[in-house]
Amino acid sequence: MHWQSTNLHWKFQRNLMIKINLYLLLVLGFMVSATIPNPPDLGVGSYILYEPNTKKVLVSFNDDEPVQPASLTKLMTSYVVADYIKEDFINLTDTPKISVKAWKTEGSRMFIREGTKVPVSELIKGMIIQSGNDASVALAEHVAGSEDNFAYLMNDYASQLGMNNSSFNNASGLPDPLNVTSAYDLAVLTSALIKNFPEHYKLYSEKSYTYAGIKQPNRNRLLWRSDIFDGAKTGYHSQAGYCLIGSAKRGEMRLVAVVLGSEDDKRFNDVSALMDYGFRHFTTEKLFSKLETYKELKVIAGVEESVSVGLTEDIILTLQKNKRDDLSFELSLNTQVLAPINAMDKAGTLKVIDDQNNVIAESNLVYLYSVEELGFFQRLFAILWNWLKSLFN
Repeated sequence: MHWQSTNLHWKFQRNLMIKINLYLLLVLGFMVSATIPNPPDLGVGSYILYEPNTKKVLVSFNDDEPVQPASLTKLMTSYVVADYIKEDFINLTDTPKISVKAWKTEGSRMFIREGTKVPVSELIKGMIIQSGNDASVALAEHVAGSEDNFAYLMNDYASQLGMNNSSFNNASGLPDPLNVTSAYDLAVLTSALIKNFPEHYKLYSEKSYTYAGIKQPNRNRLLWRSDIFDGAKTGYHSQAGYCLIGSAKRGEMRLVAVVLGSEDDKRFNDVSALMDYGFRHFTTEKLFSKLETYKELKVIAGVEESVSVGLTEDIILTLQKNKRDDLSFELSLNTQVLAPINAMDKAGTLKVIDDQNNVIAESNLVYLYSVEELGFFQRLFAILWNWLKSLFN
């Protein structure tokens, strides 16, 4: 009997342990599925993966570290030139005379010649597609009179964009210890260029450009790798190492990746790895649309019985794909409102809160249309009637 009792006790313990282990496996399996893997280990000086629409940093490493960006500097030159064209300070049809300084600029070149007149439109293509240092200097001189003056403009624009770890000292990106920026700042700049100057940005997807009978390919090999890539810029010199900014769009989601201090061929694989990681594990969703009816409120003493309220802006979020259901919403809004009501007056606020209790988005709610008040006696009766009803609720 003692042997049977011991045996039964052992079987009970074994079955209990099996059940506990199965339970732990299920729990751990759920925990694993609820998290995403670590980002790729790139082994570079700094990098960032950035979602421009929501300004969300998905992954990064040393992204605030100021470093020399080599030819990525031309994105800042490009931004200033694009804005000067937009403001009609210069025109695409302008034909500035090429200076000795521009002609003699070293490094990658468009091969413009001293004393010739070259349209701004061609200089822009030479700078963007061929990465021409000579074209960059020629554009800087046309915009600001000299490259030194243009550098002041670059820094002014950088400050406006919130590029707090940037200081530009030339238009081309040639080696200069005073010409520095960070991966984060370059992501912000690229995003602003895409948003504010979409037609200008299209030039970054051109695969080659021919000037003076010399055809040069775009150095951004990602343009040949996949249709999702549509820009932006490569860069290299000995102090900066090999650098690359890539931008890609899949569906409605755009990502910008910046890699600094990599190796020649490896930088293209680095950016591709970041893009794969971002598109695989994150999604950008529009939760609510601007000025669409979010809620109906009861109107007291108005010619209408209700009024619609809506958000003053779209609420668009970039989230881990398994985090959508973890969001909560905090609504600050009266359930009824007294007429008169003016369209676009503030009605309340909506906050979106993540699973860590952080407010990740917020928008005002406004009345979508006006509602006039009733006449004096009708208004008085409506207010009294509403008050009486409230006594019994």
